Amino acid sequence: MERNELLRTDIREFPGAFPENAELVELFRAYTNPRVPGRDSTGDHLTQAAYDRILDSPLIVATASDLALYPGSGRRPSTQHFRLNVPGFKELAGVSHLAPALASVVRLGELGLEREWRADAERLLARCVAARDSHSLEFWRDELKAESFAGREEEIAAMMDYGLAVSIRYLRRALDEPGYLSARTLRDDYLIGVGQPELPVPFTKVVIATFSLVGLDSVSTIIRWVTSFDLDWSRTYVMIAGRQGRPTSGITKGTNSMARIIHFAARGALPSAHLLIAPHAPTFLTPRTSDDLDEVIRLEDPLRWMLARVVAGIELAPLMYEGWPSYEEAPMFGPDLEPGTRTLSDLPRIPAPDAWDAMYARLRLSLEDPRQLLASGVSDYVAEQLATRPDGDFVVPGLDNETYPPLGSTPDTP
Repeated sequence: MERNELLRTDIREFPGAFPENAELVELFRAYTNPRVPGRDSTGDHLTQAAYDRILDSPLIVATASDLALYPGSGRRPSTQHFRLNVPGFKELAGVSHLAPALASVVRLGELGLEREWRADAERLLARCVAARDSHSLEFWRDELKAESFAGREEEIAAMMDYGLAVSIRYLRRALDEPGYLSARTLRDDYLIGVGQPELPVPFTKVVIATFSLVGLDSVSTIIRWVTSFDLDWSRTYVMIAGRQGRPTSGITKGTNSMARIIHFAARGALPSAHLLIAPHAPTFLTPRTSDDLDEVIRLEDPLRWMLARVVAGIELAPLMYEGWPSYEEAPMFGPDLEPGTRTLSDLPRIPAPDAWDAMYARLRLSLEDPRQLLASGVSDYVAEQLATRPDGDFVVPGLDNETYPPLGSTPDTP
């Protein structure tokens, strides 16, 4: 497929819809006209100059599930998958997703949809019971044997068992006690409740721990892969391409966890202007093998051309308007969470593995702000720890700093 076909930005025209002045239309097209063969317009010439300048620069492209490194000058790319091949991802997500699942049941109840919430609660209950009955320490220690979980298998098994038990208990009580199902009981008896002997660890900490464990594997994979190339970050460009999570999310650096992960992987050496969010850029499917790179290779030219168009346009600003205020990029994080904070516009930084107020606030913001990625609550904190702390000094929030009841000891009846 030609570059023009991959990067069509022209607006469909409807001849005869209204009168046109042919000479003025040709003037309009003289600067940028994607219909001109060979992209022979003034804008294209400027883009070509930028393209030639960055042709040998390393380019990292991140999709929702894969990374590709184009070393430059036409050299063969390398790829790394980082998402769905995470050991234990589905098992951990199955438990962490119980928080929004039970909240959805509560919301259906608030809406007066009795039949729907009961059916969903009964289905969730049956699957939680089946999952707890089949769950064991042996799965984590002897079957999965994930390198990133080594030494934590007993704690993970106890946490997962506990999370299933308290979920079963809440669902049973909701189904058996008329009027029990409510937002208040969801928070007090399940998600957040403190000082309750029957809920020694709020379920939200289980959510944070499972997110952190998934991040521990996927983020460490990303950082190891990116840093293995010994890149000159001052010359490297990064494009985060295509849809990231929800159709409204991840379109700025402050709402994109991959942007923050790459920032920490580069130890801050990647120029901010070299990291671009490109939601409309073409993406590639996950290669089936290391030799299955035809589609990845085919996309290098149009991706570099798209990058060059952005770079070329940016360089016009100081030339045209020297002396007027220049652009300053918004920070990747919002202000630190302070006591009494009532609203947030951006994710606050997590200062420590027990900064629960910041983590809880992030979970709320990731749900309530449509710009945020739903699973970005702790992934950048995982990346910051992995990039800045020595091996073995990593703390999994919600797991390493919590004590869960022994496997099988948590009652699952009200």
